[in-house]
Amino acid sequence: MRRLFYFLLLLVSVSAVHSCKDLLDEDGNPLLDINENSGLNGARALYREITDSDTLATYYYNGLQMAKVTSRKASVTDVQYSGNKISRVTFKGFLDADNDGTLDVDSTSYEQQFTYGATGRLESISENRSVYNRTPAVPPTTPAGPWVLLRKSKTLYKLTYSSTTAKLAKIVMETGDEDPGVQFAYTNFSETAYEYAGDNVSKVVRGYGPMSGGVHGTVNTKYQYEFSNYDAQINPYTLLPIEYKISRILSTEQNDLDSWILSPNSPTRKSITDLMQLVPVPVVISTNYNYDAQTYMSKGYGINYIYKPL
Repeated sequence: MRRLFYFLLLLVSVSAVHSCKDLLDEDGNPLLDINENSGLNGARALYREITDSDTLATYYYNGLQMAKVTSRKASVTDVQYSGNKISRVTFKGFLDADNDGTLDVDSTSYEQQFTYGATGRLESISENRSVYNRTPAVPPTTPAGPWVLLRKSKTLYKLTYSSTTAKLAKIVMETGDEDPGVQFAYTNFSETAYEYAGDNVSKVVRGYGPMSGGVHGTVNTKYQYEFSNYDAQINPYTLLPIEYKISRILSTEQNDLDSWILSPNSPTRKSITDLMQLVPVPVVISTNYNYDAQTYMSKGYGINYIYKPL
């Protein structure tokens, strides 16, 4: 968990990325050129997130619904719907579980089932996850070994909303490993609280600890994430379903610095603070944004956002 905090120290020195050339979508249609100030007219979709050296995510659509996401190292997220609500998300590929900036060597697959309440709001996500590893190759004679199951886990996320604003207020996670011949029990928990400035997420506090017999123990790890100096333009992630954005944040246990994607606007300043330190000191990351002619953000925090017409 500490690696998250120290890795973020490196991000402070990250500068703006190089400009990118014109791109085509999967059908060969021209996309929004991020180097021009022309932009798209009419309905659009978020198509791709890229840096100067890599493609972080590509979004695919079935009509108006976002149906699949491909990401680094041939990872694939499939999204299924019941009507206009996401009912299931499945992932197969590689994650950065410790948030050190490098994808894990281990392969991960998970399935998340979404449950909604009478008001239509997402109330819980149940997840089954498997992690696999293999012996590495030894060039030039020995190939990598087969993928072998390393561990399995079950996780339950419960979401609650503010009674006054109806905004997401808290996510409680309970998780535990599945071991053969052992009755399953949740052994760890986290509780994440959300605060807002207007409609934008301004602060997220997440505490982690052990649990036993259904009872949460004492928090032993706690981080605070703050988002400020929001712009007044359009956040690219407003084009994605809210349920998918929550799933993306929950894809690893240390991904809360991405909580700003729940906001309609984009923060030019983010910070993370280890609240378990004797004297907590925030690590601050900042950026300047570029926008297209329709005021959609097109570049920030080292990422270029590519759009396509719907």
